[in-house]
Amino acid sequence: MKHLAVVVPAKDEEATIGVLLDRIARVRVDGCELRTIVVDDGSTDGTAAIARSKGAEVVRHPENRGLGAAVRTGLRAAVEGGADAVAYLDADLEYYPEDIPRLVEPVLAGRAGYVLGSRFRGGVRGMRLYRRAGNLAFTLLLVLLTRRYMTDGQTGMRAFSHEAAASAEIIHDYNYAQVLTLDLLRKGFVLEEVPIRYRLREHGASFISWRYPAKVLPAIWRELRAP
Repeated sequence: MKHLAVVVPAKDEEATIGVLLDRIARVRVDGCELRTIVVDDGSTDGTAAIARSKGAEVVRHPENRGLGAAVRTGLRAAVEGGADAVAYLDADLEYYPEDIPRLVEPVLAGRAGYVLGSRFRGGVRGMRLYRRAGNLAFTLLLVLLTRRYMTDGQTGMRAFSHEAAASAEIIHDYNYAQVLTLDLLRKGFVLEEVPIRYRLREHGASFISWRYPAKVLPAIWRELRAP
């Protein structure tokens, strides 16, 4: 029996975390035992307490450090716990945990070390125009930098082999999306994309704002210059 860790970073997501964890608990992946790790990134509400009540392992940041830091912490906890594979998804119910079996299949089959769940291949609906444009622009930038075809470089649902999760380096705390892909592809991990479903969040607010490019582009430059 293989060990599949499902990592869920969360900040002030008490409105959604319980429903999400209930849905994850009903997911079945052939040959795998699932373990859910919630990284509570400095929440000021009941996120951590709800996650514990649902049986999730909770790793807490005493203060908000950012999504990149939360994903870094989650991957480390999964690797240290002996995960053979890792799935990651956001806590806001924009992504469907029922798609986890499809997401991790390339990893479990040994075809890929790193998998992107593509909202655009899954028939994305309802995404605001400026978000769609931003996603496509940053994805195009990744395609140009890596010379690898992908349709959703910004996705919040990904999977990793044990080796990829252990090797992953996220060089800034704010976000992870672009630098993580650049890091793992440069290290030679095979990338695959699978279609996933997506819906607009109904609770809370995204951390992404007009300041996003100003924070992300310098990090991409630092990653490109890293030895």
